[in-house]
Amino acid sequence: MTVFLSRALCAGLLSLLFLSGASAQSRTDYSVGPQYNSTHVYVEPGDFDRFVASFIATFGGKAGKQGVFQVTPTPSETLSQLVVTPAGIVSVFGFKTPVPYPFGEERTGYLVTDIDAAVASALGNGAIRLVDTFPDPIGRDALIQWPGGVNMQLYWHTAKPNYPPLATVPENRIYLTADVADAFVSHWLKFSGGTVVSDDPRAPGIEVGRPEGTIRRIRIKSGFGGMVVFVSDGKIPWPYGHDMTGYEVSNLDETLAKAKGAGVEILVAPYAAAGRREAIVRFPGGYIAEIHGGNRG
Repeated sequence: MTVFLSRALCAGLLSLLFLSGASAQSRTDYSVGPQYNSTHVYVEPGDFDRFVASFIATFGGKAGKQGVFQVTPTPSETLSQLVVTPAGIVSVFGFKTPVPYPFGEERTGYLVTDIDAAVASALGNGAIRLVDTFPDPIGRDALIQWPGGVNMQLYWHTAKPNYPPLATVPENRIYLTADVADAFVSHWLKFSGGTVVSDDPRAPGIEVGRPEGTIRRIRIKSGFGGMVVFVSDGKIPWPYGHDMTGYEVSNLDETLAKAKGAGVEILVAPYAAAGRREAIVRFPGGYIAEIHGGNRG
């Protein structure tokens, strides 16, 4: 009897060690920092320079060298330029050829320390592979999808980049229904090593254009930056849901004045919600974004 219990205890301990190791492995953080995470913006080549100029006029910063590259694993040609601002960065693409599927549907590019390990971790934590790892002119990339149809790119650079820290960290804005929100959040937390900052089941519906009711809002923080998940029945008015990224600024009114002077259209005028003021704008070329500041800015 004593032998049986010892064996059972050993088996249990081994099982716990295995599960603990698997859990730790699944939570390995492959992020590099939010200043290396970019929103992917696709515009027509004729709108390319106008968009870049308007984005810099709104948030400050500078643009990297513009060039024409093949950034997909199948034949294509695109204008490409990185725009670095204190409020976040964007990777701008102006395809001269048709955009190969499924490119153009990924919202963000996240720099990782190890592309193979990061992809394996994502797949082990509920993601699926849209495009297997492939080389690009400066590194390697992969496209993945999380539950709810959240597409993103993971990338790795051959030569380690060095970007300055951001003044404010942008938020990845994700709109989901209750059917899949918890699954997405659970998988993302395990992959990113992130934490839930807040989970409000009765957040103001005005945040998704429905001032008459409430929604659930989940805020998450990780090495990949900020994320906010809006959970609703999916019946939300335009342009909500098209705003993939939210940018924090010190003074909202001043920023919007700069934006308007650069040809940016104010789609949703500033409104107060959850301790901050928010607006939604559309840049030349069609890129829609949220911009927010404190109640006085």
